[in-house]
Amino acid sequence: MAAQLSGQPVLILKEGTGRTTGRDAQRTNITAAKVIAESVKTTLGPRGMDKMLVDNLGDVTVTNDGVTILKEMDVEHPAAKMMVEIAKTQEDVVGDGTTTSVVLAGELLKRAEELLEQDIHPTVIASGYRMAAEKARMVLKDIAKDVDIDDEETLKKVAITSMTGKGAEKAKEHLAGVVVKAVRAVVDIDGDTVTIDPDNIQTQKKEGGGIEDTELIQGIVLDKERVHASMPRRVEDAKICLINSALEVKETEVDAKINITDPNQLKAFIDEEEKMLKDMVEKIKDAGANVVICQKGIDDMAQHYLVKEGIFAVRRAKKSDMEKLSRATGARIVTNLDGLSNDDIGHAGVVEEVKIGDDEMVFIRECKQPKAVSILIRGGTEHIVDEVERSIQDCLGVLPAVMEDRKVLAGGGAPEVGVARELRKYAKSIGGREQLAIEAFADSMEVIPRALAENAGLDPIDVLVDLRARHEDDGGETMGIDVISGRVKDMYEEGVIEPLKVKIQAVDSAGEAAVMILRIDDVIAASKLDKEGGGGPSDSGGVGDTGFE
Repeated sequence: MAAQLSGQPVLILKEGTGRTTGRDAQRTNITAAKVIAESVKTTLGPRGMDKMLVDNLGDVTVTNDGVTILKEMDVEHPAAKMMVEIAKTQEDVVGDGTTTSVVLAGELLKRAEELLEQDIHPTVIASGYRMAAEKARMVLKDIAKDVDIDDEETLKKVAITSMTGKGAEKAKEHLAGVVVKAVRAVVDIDGDTVTIDPDNIQTQKKEGGGIEDTELIQGIVLDKERVHASMPRRVEDAKICLINSALEVKETEVDAKINITDPNQLKAFIDEEEKMLKDMVEKIKDAGANVVICQKGIDDMAQHYLVKEGIFAVRRAKKSDMEKLSRATGARIVTNLDGLSNDDIGHAGVVEEVKIGDDEMVFIRECKQPKAVSILIRGGTEHIVDEVERSIQDCLGVLPAVMEDRKVLAGGGAPEVGVARELRKYAKSIGGREQLAIEAFADSMEVIPRALAENAGLDPIDVLVDLRARHEDDGGETMGIDVISGRVKDMYEEGVIEPLKVKIQAVDSAGEAAVMILRIDDVIAASKLDKEGGGGPSDSGGVGDTGFE
């Protein structure tokens, strides 16, 4: 890029740097964002289709989970990357609604492009969009209904709604029941404050069986086996000791050299090592433990003594699993065996090693009031198990959102049509050019019911006209589209329920991302790295391929 000064070119940016300005920059960014939105739009709803993603190693992922699709896609354009960020944020904050947020952002930009063609300034559109997003948030809160955290039936409906249309749909009733029980097990209630840490719900995947074989374990599953075949395979009324140090003879802290000049000295040295290991096992036995789970290694000689005492042992358990075991069994994680007592021991009904497929797994079951539980996910193939896990992870996002917020909305496009209706009324009270932007936001909200209808093979115009008419009636704010029958029905009665928090986050993140992309009128992209010459500093000083020529 160069400027002219008295006929002499003045270099400002490095040679090869790409620059797009004004309407061209806006058009390019909006197009990139729309392409991302279109790529996931067909996955929306119960009749949404799946995508097959193949990475450069040939690994295949089959899913209709929005965030998984966008993470797996090798997105290059910077505006497209901003759309992927929307999905990631939605996933991290509320665990579901990723497709909704991305499709909504794409539609907001599409409508904004039409306003730009009418010479409405981007900052005016941005201002209107912000006002509309704020109003939409208020409308959603107004039409939300309260839910009791002890209302297991409603929680189950929320979980089923989250799973509908995904690979796990055929067993959604069973899976929803499993997830609701798991979340209710780990909930912490302090007065009116409800906190749920989904990390306290462990998921383990194993191919084999059917999706219906997925089960909730009132305890923890370790993808490990006992350290010695002579140990008991099953221990009832288990008393569990958790150790995060090695059952091995420690090396000295400093480099030390021992000179042995006599065979008896060597024997005494070995005997002392054995005695130390035997003492460790004695301390475990004296504390009353019959199961040992160790975060580090267990020496062969220590294994021998553990076998003699009939103690079941597992080694090299993950730190995260040790913490979950502590919450599930009530055991304290100990570092030094010298202070080990019966107070440090945890309890479980059964600890057993079970062969699943080709692998051995250790089940710690029947814990009393565990504050950490496990879901063992089963399915016919690796791809099915992965998709079931994604569905369960979505549920583990929406259920805490409902229980912490205690607010739900009807699904099936009902809240979007209700918001659009209220925004159109609001736009008339604002006037000016912002009114056009607010109306564009209202039209954009209706992309969700339109996409649900299109994906179900229905006529989107007929469906939208019917929805708008029903929302004019008293109590019509719960009317949404039942894509199975193709009719407009009361979504609460149909059991299609979504968390308020998910919808508000989708509207917020879509609106903010659309405003950010709209306000960009100049894109300056570093020159591409020189692939032939290795891209050193002397070649171009670029920062990688940004997708701009």
